[in-house]
Amino acid sequence: MDSFEPDDNGATNGNGAQEALPPPPPVIPPDVVPVCAGPEQRPEPVKKKVVRVPIARRGLGSKGQKITLLTNHFKVMVTNVEGHFFHYSVSLSYEDGRPVDGKGIGRRVIDRVQETYDTELAGKDFAYDGEKSLFTVGPLPRNKLEFTVVLEDIQSSRNNGNRSPDGQGSPNESDRKRMRRPYQSKTFKVEISFAAKIPMQAIANALRGQESENSQEALRVLDIILRQHAAKQGCLLVRQSFFHNDPRNFADVGGGVLGCRGFHSSFRTTQGGLSLNIDVSTTMIIQPGPVVDFLIANQNVRDPFSLDWSKAKRMLKNLRIKTSPANTEYKITGLSEKPCKEQTFTLKQRNGKDVDGDNTIEVTVYDYFVNHRGIELRYSADLPCINVGKPKRPTYFPLELCSLVSLQRYTKALSTLQRSSLVEKSRQKPNERMKVLSDALKSNNYDSEPMLRSCGISISTSFSQVEGRVLPAPRLKVGNGEDFFPRNGRWNFNNKKLAQPTKIQRWAVVNFSARCDTQGLVRDLIKCGELKGILIDPPFDVFQENPQNRRAPPVVRVEKMFEDIQSKLPGAPQFLLCLLPERKNSDLYGPWKRKNLAELGVVTQCMAPTRVNDQYLTNVLLKINAKLGGLNSLLAVEHSPSIPVVSKAPTIILGMDVSHGSPGQSDMPSIAAVVSSRQWPLISKYRASVRTQSPKVEMIDSLFKQVSETEDDGIVRELLLDFYTSSGKRKPDQIIIFRDGVSESQFNQVLNIELDQIIEACKFLDEKWCPKFVVIVAQKNHHTKFFQQGSPDNVPPGTIIDNKICHPRNNDFYLCAHAGMIGTTRPTHYHVLLDEVGFSSDDLQELVHSLSYVYQRSTTAISVVAPICYAHLAATQIGQFVKFEDMSETSSSHGGLTSVGAVPVPQLPRLQENVCNSMFFC
Repeated sequence: MDSFEPDDNGATNGNGAQEALPPPPPVIPPDVVPVCAGPEQRPEPVKKKVVRVPIARRGLGSKGQKITLLTNHFKVMVTNVEGHFFHYSVSLSYEDGRPVDGKGIGRRVIDRVQETYDTELAGKDFAYDGEKSLFTVGPLPRNKLEFTVVLEDIQSSRNNGNRSPDGQGSPNESDRKRMRRPYQSKTFKVEISFAAKIPMQAIANALRGQESENSQEALRVLDIILRQHAAKQGCLLVRQSFFHNDPRNFADVGGGVLGCRGFHSSFRTTQGGLSLNIDVSTTMIIQPGPVVDFLIANQNVRDPFSLDWSKAKRMLKNLRIKTSPANTEYKITGLSEKPCKEQTFTLKQRNGKDVDGDNTIEVTVYDYFVNHRGIELRYSADLPCINVGKPKRPTYFPLELCSLVSLQRYTKALSTLQRSSLVEKSRQKPNERMKVLSDALKSNNYDSEPMLRSCGISISTSFSQVEGRVLPAPRLKVGNGEDFFPRNGRWNFNNKKLAQPTKIQRWAVVNFSARCDTQGLVRDLIKCGELKGILIDPPFDVFQENPQNRRAPPVVRVEKMFEDIQSKLPGAPQFLLCLLPERKNSDLYGPWKRKNLAELGVVTQCMAPTRVNDQYLTNVLLKINAKLGGLNSLLAVEHSPSIPVVSKAPTIILGMDVSHGSPGQSDMPSIAAVVSSRQWPLISKYRASVRTQSPKVEMIDSLFKQVSETEDDGIVRELLLDFYTSSGKRKPDQIIIFRDGVSESQFNQVLNIELDQIIEACKFLDEKWCPKFVVIVAQKNHHTKFFQQGSPDNVPPGTIIDNKICHPRNNDFYLCAHAGMIGTTRPTHYHVLLDEVGFSSDDLQELVHSLSYVYQRSTTAISVVAPICYAHLAATQIGQFVKFEDMSETSSSHGGLTSVGAVPVPQLPRLQENVCNSMFFC
């Protein structure tokens, strides 16, 4: 079936109205049906496309039990709304006109400008972002100002190699005298020129819901003032977070990496006025102290003589060190080729010449430091030296004289162990977190900040109070038509059967050298399955890996195992249970999944059989049942179809997510996944479609992909056709989209780029068909937290907040659907960008809450709606396919490399027909 069969009921209502109105769109009363422009009214080349903007809030929800909460938003009073911020652009250069590119030097230069030229600047305070922008309250005396300043003893990356021409080693006292004049001070030229004028009134306008370019800029100035306040205290700044150099805030997570606790702070416009949002935040830093200690911890070796120096060189490049005894700071540029006692350089002699009339001699770095400088070296002789010089002019220091400076970020991806250690060490109970935040606010002493004073800004020190509502948990259905209510966001299947259990008939066990009693495991699995209503036949066989293959590469191990399976099994199995030797991140996982899903079309479940008990086996069976097409539990309202709005008309629910490679892998393609509900009126069953795209691109670019006049190879078509066939040949009248992982600055792209592609995919299937759209963004990485007054516990599951600290105009709310067991609950922030269906606030909030209870993998409410979790799982699982591939062999039957820009993106193999509609990602 290539396109939808036309409907009899003349589906002409839809989303046309939103496009034809100027922003912001007015609220459409629920009883008005927007009219869709038919093909005859829609001219082929669309002249002027109206931009969609996020809809306004239609009202507050009222369902649920009221609860008074505190939140980490602190009220900000602004008295000076008549004034203006003046924006100036800053250009820094050296005396000879070369631009200054060293980071971190800008603030010192600008501070010196203020000290030196205070009167010419009319005594104005600056808010400087450390780079090219500077703001003042009211104007400077002139629109263009030029200054010259001198800074002593600059340690920028520029002059680290500029020793006297011999250049080697740390200069001793007399060398230093010789070079003090030209190298120890630097002259800078500073140009400050007027760029723009920002009325402070814009902040007041934003609080009335009239956001503009100006109001965003004005809030940016306030954020810059806070960053500058932190920079003056010597903090490390990371976007809107700052970290003090205080060892009490450091937690060792292994591998020479420390978690450093600091604070996030940002100004936000809310219904209750302007607030400062402060939260605890963590960044990773390199363990400060002796370089050798860091390397030993980083590579997990016993002593410096076991280090892998090529690895060390990559790790150390660009890190900053202090050298003793002079305590001077440098940036590492590399390592010496030879060990310290063999690495030579040319030393200038002060006294006399040698026989050839030359006053230079060749010495080793070791000899220079030990004999010329009289510094004892205990272990550096046989190790490489650290180079802090220029490529053509190296400057060497023995390893043991070098110490890493504190607060240097570690930006590589963390290992699984490091990550779990970090989570464990950075957990804070709600009351602990509140205390830390109160203390931080007091010690920051913002009242003393002159820039804030001149804006007339004062910041309250008490947590804002908000009213929340606790929604009741939805009723669930399990096997034998039994109903039950989750308690505190959780339930279990003790003495209960699954709602729709499957039968497992043709299956086998595959053991990749995991140590385990496979017979016992199979026996327990069958017994546990029976209790839950899943009938499991005995497996055809247990395939043990040939011990000779254990050392082979993962792909080879998988291939060999399949040769064995295929030679013995009578036909294709329905299901394979795979036992892996490692608990986390097994190298076999990607190749094994790829072989099963993309080549053979077999459903598979992996497990690492350590600590197997009934609970563990039940969880494994929940996943197997969902993958094989069963349902573990569902909402009672799905069963009787009585979900508000959704049960009334065919509705498809989409969950969309893009996952990017970890920070160290900038060339890994990003992976876009979209899951869609099937078998309407159900909202518990999903399938997924996954594609690769250019690295770090957040917008999904393959929702609609026209490859010929009649062919669309995009994601959405695939999902719509499946909905049609699985929902009794009905087209969805309503399309509800949940989008994960986009920031507020990208909302307009979701509405105008992604939604447009989805609409095009619909039109391509049937020009006359106009479904109505709802677009909701879910955000987890924000910094708003909620606390119960006078209680150490987290907020109860089902807590929803849609007032006071929410957006002054837009339709957003916070929901804590899950029970926070450890640490402080992180609410999910939902933004309703578009609603053409006309949901009431209560109905929409209830739908979102219910979708946190349909996740088939667990017996708890989850923190974000299931379709988004599934999209995330699908992207991660299929992402493993790419991870283990040689990029040259990625061409699949669907065309090999697609080029976006200049970087070819490897295409993923499509899944086999018999598994592509399954919940393989569960």
